[in-house]
Amino acid sequence: MEAAQACHRNVMISGKVYRTVSDRCWDTGKRMADLTAMGLALQVVSPMPELLSYWMAAADAQQLLRYINEQIAVMAAESGGAIAGLGAVPLQDIDLAIRELEYVVKTLGFAGVEVGSNINGEPIGAPRFDPFFEACESLGASVFVHAIRPAGMDRLVGPAPLQQVLGFPGDIGLAAASVITTNLLVRRPKLRIAFSHGGGSLAMLLPRLQQGWAVFPVLKEALTAAPLEQARKLFYDTLVFDTPTLRHLVSVFGSSQLLIGTDYPFNFHDSTPVQRIESAGFDQATAMQLIRHNAERFLGLAQKASAA
Repeated sequence: MEAAQACHRNVMISGKVYRTVSDRCWDTGKRMADLTAMGLALQVVSPMPELLSYWMAAADAQQLLRYINEQIAVMAAESGGAIAGLGAVPLQDIDLAIRELEYVVKTLGFAGVEVGSNINGEPIGAPRFDPFFEACESLGASVFVHAIRPAGMDRLVGPAPLQQVLGFPGDIGLAAASVITTNLLVRRPKLRIAFSHGGGSLAMLLPRLQQGWAVFPVLKEALTAAPLEQARKLFYDTLVFDTPTLRHLVSVFGSSQLLIGTDYPFNFHDSTPVQRIESAGFDQATAMQLIRHNAERFLGLAQKASAA
């Protein structure tokens, strides 16, 4: 017991233990040792969502995130190309966020950033975040959206892990919907943005949104492109723990828009993500899209290889 605990650390927030995490969060060697068993050649590391620190004073958060971003860069350098990074930015201050975005992309060489599904309760589709996404598009930076402090926690009955199990998918679905209902990809057609947990509840909400767009003139006027058309330009990870659900996501969003997600190294992760796709009954071309090619497009690796 003591030996196991020696490999773990407590994440402390406001003087309380938020979560206990293993050293695989920061130990490059242990991460790389797990890649082969998971069937992965490249792992993209991003901060634990709670560390995005949107509730802190922006200047303080920027200092913490700079340290985290540089530690991810160290891991990437130690890995010899097996690890890539997505950084974090203080989105509670758009100007500071853009400056940190430029640092992680231009100086650290990251593919892009991770952002939360909401910033202190404000969904990422809110118009005030548009300058940040404009900068992401201009820099060619990928954006990965992960659930954070989800709405509706007062409606969950049961232990704390229900936040991850039930709260996260709901908030991700609302975040993705906010991107659609504000026409973000219509305005920023070159933006590459992906959503965790298979897009959460979006796949179930989308038929209603599509029908509402056809029925209500005010929605038809507000959404300048059909919801389904917009949804098929977003990316989603495959972390749904269920083959029928994965196949449904492919049918809804398209085989070109899903890429592997694992939530490694936390205990609620998929340890066989490649095997799960290979056993789902897809044809080889579709399976390779989900396993490799879509991630290359999302991360901009295909463009870099072409340029080289």
